[in-house]
Amino acid sequence: MNLCDIKTIKQIMAMFSLNFRKEFGQNFLTNRMVVEDIADSCCENSHSTVLEIGPGIGSLTYELAQRYDHVVALEIDRGLIPVLKYTLGDCKNVTVINEDVMKADLAEILAPYFEKGPVSVCANLPYYITTPILMKLLESNLPFEFITIMIQLEVADRLCTPCGGKDCGAITAVLNYYGTPEKIFRVNAGNFIPAPKVDSAVVRIRLHKEKPYRPVDEANLFRTIRAAFEQRRKTLPNSLSSVFGELTKDELTEIITACGHDPNIRGEKLTMEEFTALSDALYAKIEEKKQ
Repeated sequence: MNLCDIKTIKQIMAMFSLNFRKEFGQNFLTNRMVVEDIADSCCENSHSTVLEIGPGIGSLTYELAQRYDHVVALEIDRGLIPVLKYTLGDCKNVTVINEDVMKADLAEILAPYFEKGPVSVCANLPYYITTPILMKLLESNLPFEFITIMIQLEVADRLCTPCGGKDCGAITAVLNYYGTPEKIFRVNAGNFIPAPKVDSAVVRIRLHKEKPYRPVDEANLFRTIRAAFEQRRKTLPNSLSSVFGELTKDELTEIITACGHDPNIRGEKLTMEEFTALSDALYAKIEEKKQ
């Protein structure tokens, strides 16, 4: 059964009286080579478990099951559960769970698989919820080896831009704290049914086994990053002042200068190393004022 064939996809949807659901961002791949390339890219160890988010009718799930020891597929749409039982009936190493990834207890679901070996994530993410899902995966602090996601091309470019570049955003900086992102390849809109209005790209994130940046307080680092990009057209002292209300603008300017930056610098110019140093300096000043 070719689950990337448009005719087959339509027949399966009709067989189960289903329609493509826009609210779940359902755009199914119709190019088998793209599906195979994603499956090939998502892990380096064939004895891995892959957590797939949003398997759809199972085209990518099937290819993952041929390459890796276990596949755990989370599907929010209960209407697709019988479809997946039909399309993946021969894949004994696939577990399908009808659950919303944003509400799922990933630590509990994946605990038995982490005991067996490496676990990675693979997903064709809906554009409207890309960042929340990615942040949940990163903030879970589960020891994923890779996170491979297909997302909107523009978002992929932003995620993979170097920290300190003009296209860097808060999500870019946070992502670089957790791992190293790489854009693997572009996927044109014509490779989906229904076709989205924009092209996509596949991004693979190699998670740090040991984080290269060690802030004094991790929550304050994320606070610093958020503040720096919340009003990105403003200079760094003005951006930080909207979030760090316990410090005066003069104190913020003094701290930024002491970290070796021109007070007129904008947050997008800072590297992760510089964000970490700035965060530590802000934290030290806040603690000093409490005494």
